[in-house]
Amino acid sequence: MKPSLLSSANASRFFLHWRNADPVRSEAVQNLASVSLCKLDFQGLLQTETDAGHALPRALRRVRNLVVAALIERDLSGRADLAEVLDAITAFAEFAVRIQTDALHEELAATHGEPIGAQSGQPQHMIVLGMGKLGGGELNVSSDIDLIFAYPEGGETRAEPGQRPLSNHEFFVRLGQRLIGALSEVAEDGFVFRVDMALRPNGNSGPLASSFGMIEQYLIVQGREWERYAWIKARAITGQPEDIAVLEGIVRPFIYRRYLDYGVIDAIRGMHRQIRAEVLRQERLHPERNDNVKLGRGGIREIEFLVQVFQLIRGGRDAALRARSTRAVVRLLAERRQLSAEVAERLLDSYEFLRNLEHRLQYLDDAQTHLLPPKAADRLMVAQMMGHADTDALMAELQVHRDFVAAQFDEIFSDKSQGEGDEPPEILTDLADSDQREAMEAKLVALGFDQPQQAAQRLSLLWQSARIQSLPEASRVRLTALINAALPQIVRFSRTHIVTLGRLLDFFEAIARRAAYLSLLTEFPQTQERVIRMMDSSGWAATYLSRHPILLDELLDVRNLMAPPDWPGLAVELEQQLAPLRGDVERQMDVLREAHHAQLFRLLAQDLEGVLTVERLADHLSALADVVVDATLREAWLALPNRHRDDPKFAVIAYGKLGGKELGYASDLDVIFLFDDDHPDAPLLYARLAQRFITWTSTPTSAGILFDVDVALRPDGASGLMVSSLASFERYQYASAWVWEHQALTRARFCAGDAGIGSRFESIRDSILRKPRDPEWLKREIRAMRAKMHDAHPNRSPQFDLKHDAGGMIDIEFIVQYLVLEHSAHYPQLTGNLGNIALLKMAESLGLIPAGLGAAVADAYRDFRRLQHQIRMQGEDRARVEPDAVASQVTDVAQLWQAVFGSVAEGA
Repeated sequence: MKPSLLSSANASRFFLHWRNADPVRSEAVQNLASVSLCKLDFQGLLQTETDAGHALPRALRRVRNLVVAALIERDLSGRADLAEVLDAITAFAEFAVRIQTDALHEELAATHGEPIGAQSGQPQHMIVLGMGKLGGGELNVSSDIDLIFAYPEGGETRAEPGQRPLSNHEFFVRLGQRLIGALSEVAEDGFVFRVDMALRPNGNSGPLASSFGMIEQYLIVQGREWERYAWIKARAITGQPEDIAVLEGIVRPFIYRRYLDYGVIDAIRGMHRQIRAEVLRQERLHPERNDNVKLGRGGIREIEFLVQVFQLIRGGRDAALRARSTRAVVRLLAERRQLSAEVAERLLDSYEFLRNLEHRLQYLDDAQTHLLPPKAADRLMVAQMMGHADTDALMAELQVHRDFVAAQFDEIFSDKSQGEGDEPPEILTDLADSDQREAMEAKLVALGFDQPQQAAQRLSLLWQSARIQSLPEASRVRLTALINAALPQIVRFSRTHIVTLGRLLDFFEAIARRAAYLSLLTEFPQTQERVIRMMDSSGWAATYLSRHPILLDELLDVRNLMAPPDWPGLAVELEQQLAPLRGDVERQMDVLREAHHAQLFRLLAQDLEGVLTVERLADHLSALADVVVDATLREAWLALPNRHRDDPKFAVIAYGKLGGKELGYASDLDVIFLFDDDHPDAPLLYARLAQRFITWTSTPTSAGILFDVDVALRPDGASGLMVSSLASFERYQYASAWVWEHQALTRARFCAGDAGIGSRFESIRDSILRKPRDPEWLKREIRAMRAKMHDAHPNRSPQFDLKHDAGGMIDIEFIVQYLVLEHSAHYPQLTGNLGNIALLKMAESLGLIPAGLGAAVADAYRDFRRLQHQIRMQGEDRARVEPDAVASQVTDVAQLWQAVFGSVAEGA
């Protein structure tokens, strides 16, 4: 901020008039302005005035004038920044409201008795809600204060003899009336604050004070979209903490939706349109007042709208975004990557400039104005207060900020439903008769659609479905527009038009009743193009998106979508989101699912774009599972009653695909649970923890499931205990485990929980794998297990099953497991959890398998995984291909099996 070119507060006519009325005031201002005003002792200043004989209302007015004068002095002399000015005047407003409310309550109670709740029997206190900039902690120096008066419950005052009882409603209405008068009446020393009550339920025609029940009924039945925006800022200045918590619980569901509420964009757009129309009308009536820094184009209100639309869309799911300060939310949006760091910084700069300019307009005469003054001399004075030599320089800087803010506002709020450029062809219209379907078919032919007859039939079936026919008219209109826009995009981006159309229409049918998703696709048309590309690439992706349409949100920002994952950052973010929700298990479970779905979807998008290899994708999916499992374990423990320690001595051990870091999109988690705790209650508590962990991960909620969890690999399998002590696990592995359990151990690793237990598990695993074994016995055991698996997965088709058939992936995995179990005693490096490809190459380098075969089979395994992934991505349950497509790879695997086991693999 440029320092004022004028002599500090002397630029303010209000300040000069106030100081000249009593020259002693100049010294008082200078003394007050010598230090930061953020922690002013308002009580001490008030005490000085009351000790001088002034009644409370006048004493507050005098303190207010002194505080405002000191703020003007510090601000214009460059000693206070915007934050200090806003914080100080907000703090004084809160002090003034509290001190007057307490005093007036005491006066009324002395005449009518204390108000008592009819149901609770407890004394009642009025909650004064600060709205607008007061609620946001960003009050203007000369601003009105927007208030709402609330009280917990009806009843009447407990009148003593000589007192006249009142209903609680009458009591608090009178209290509110007296508070407004004490604060806003203009007297010898001016006023404390002008008070605006228009934001209360039913506005100026509604009761001055409302019970919680009245507020709840109003918000449910009559609450309008603009009131959601207004109530974001609501903050209790007076009242009892328990009452404030109850009121917040009533109001929060009205403001914030549990889903991503993109419908609010259109609502705020309409609200902004009305405000702008009124501003333009006033400018036509008063051409000299054509520069409104608050409500004008690119003004303060557009920044507030831009910020608060993110709050309304996302605040139901992200509690941090419920902050009331505009500046704080802008910073949060940058942290959440909803705004780029550069845009957020420039918005904050523009906000600071506009608010400083607003203050200087108000400093002139202590008036609540947002208009640049019509007189040239006043404009020059304002320009100089802003640090500019002339008005033109101020206007030039103002225009830069306005242009930037307006551009950001338009990016969010421009009406995308009007379309940009060429309008999409109107193909889907009235499908009630065959003539219309024939016309639609002809349009599809002209568009270049393959299989137009089938496409027209598919569109007709959708439109005539009960689900679509029962939609509100507004949703039908939106859906029609979306489908019409999608059809040429399918022709442009899809390889198989009818397949992609079918997937897209299934998706539309799944989301049609959720107007918020239709709004999102309408407001951000580029998202629909990304949906089409994704559905063309993968049937599995289409199904996943239809099950979890909330993931549409991830498609809005390609930078976030394609950014490399940050797993430590995700762990911190999950902790921040889950900690405030402790006690609400259902919501915590949903947060875990939503976070997992979002991260998985980002990986899916990168996978479909070819950014990730199959191996790298599996690494990321496994790392994601580790983070989510750890967070789930922590929260499940903290939700457990009667736990005997803060951190459980408990660990999750991963086996199978998670253990080998080869996890797929829909893989189960094969895990076992270990504990190491001598407390007598430990076995029971950790068994409960394990069961809760499985419940938290596997139970379907509105957000789906996290993982299917399989614990069959625990000691003694299905007949064994859910959890094992570390000592009993070690004994079992040495004395009782089957060979197949040691095979499974080759791909096991510590996943989550107590790192000390994890370290000891790794030592036990290493020791078990390095046990000397009789080679022939080991071969017989592994061949027998392979035969059982082959018999359990018969393939009667002419195609080759990449996983189960002889020469496929299971054979490769069994070869590697044999090599590890047979040779780790002499080559301990084989016990590393390195993955099958790396271990094959290591075995070849050690001379354990024929030269060349290790690398060849490693390549075959990579090819099989890639083919399996491609097939699964199209939604197929079985990964099968034509035998000729993998003949050379199968031959290499068969040769290595023969070399290792001395026999032909089962089923070859």
